[in-house]
Amino acid sequence: VFGYPDFRSLQARAVECVMAGQDALVLMPTGGGKSICYQIPALCRSGMGLVVSPLIALMDDQVASLRQVGINAAALHSELEAEEASQIQADLTSGRLDILYVSPERLLSLGTLERLSRQTLSLIAIDEAHCISAWGHEFRPEYRALAALPHHFPNGPRIALTATADLRTRDDILNALGMAHAEILISSFHRPNLTITAVPKGSETGQLLAALEKHRNEACIVYCGSRARTERIAAALQNKGYAALAYHAGLAPLEKRAALLRFRSGEPLIIVATVAFGMGIDRPDVRAVIHLDMPASPEAYYQQIGRAGRDGLPSDTLPLYGRGAGSYTPLTVPTNLH
Repeated sequence: VFGYPDFRSLQARAVECVMAGQDALVLMPTGGGKSICYQIPALCRSGMGLVVSPLIALMDDQVASLRQVGINAAALHSELEAEEASQIQADLTSGRLDILYVSPERLLSLGTLERLSRQTLSLIAIDEAHCISAWGHEFRPEYRALAALPHHFPNGPRIALTATADLRTRDDILNALGMAHAEILISSFHRPNLTITAVPKGSETGQLLAALEKHRNEACIVYCGSRARTERIAAALQNKGYAALAYHAGLAPLEKRAALLRFRSGEPLIIVATVAFGMGIDRPDVRAVIHLDMPASPEAYYQQIGRAGRDGLPSDTLPLYGRGAGSYTPLTVPTNLH
């Protein structure tokens, strides 16, 4: 189905664990192939795979990839057209779906829980599981309510997956989900193709342009701390001749979808975004990830720079920190952060 000759890293062990009906917590770097760990058991075990996912863009990207290889997958979320939502509900009722993606908010609504309770579930996957943790940088209260899932779906294994979890966050995930007996699988987080360079802020626009110059006509992501800032930086890059688009949660759904479609298409595009962009977006050739504002934590930073170089080719990452200007010596560090 997927066309790969073999498993990578801990994928095989994760698949074996879930196939045996055991809960698992899987930690793999961004681009490490976490989705295979639940997609294969979802297809091989009896029933439909249920995947809880935090972002519409992430769900749509996964569904599009699965449909390309002949898997009947769908996503339930708020931006569906009425006709498409109706078709998904009909497919769900008739048992035609192999894998269903759903947000925690939609899953925990009474109507969805009631429909799903009539289905046989092959497994429940909780993607981006760091969102469960109170310590997680993308904390959402609805995720912590997922601890009630065994009450509604007592049969079938659960698999929680993330690229961002220190020891405290791992414990918080397992406690919140009531997965005390889960097998914990931790892959190496070493990304030797990423160059991490941190420099103090000086002339921010000049520094950004210098960093992007070597990646002209390549895909890059620039992260900013506010919506207004993404739009201002994107406009500045456009004025300098770069193909750049702003992306943040305040854009109209059509604008967000258009930006994602352009980015996924392989166009040499710079996305200037808040941190919501990129989670689950499987574009392999992002050549640079630049932070104009510091991320919330080292874990958040590691996940965000993991969106660069997923094809294994050399890629650059750069955070600009502090407020001071002046001369500096770039600090380059290896990526064996784990």
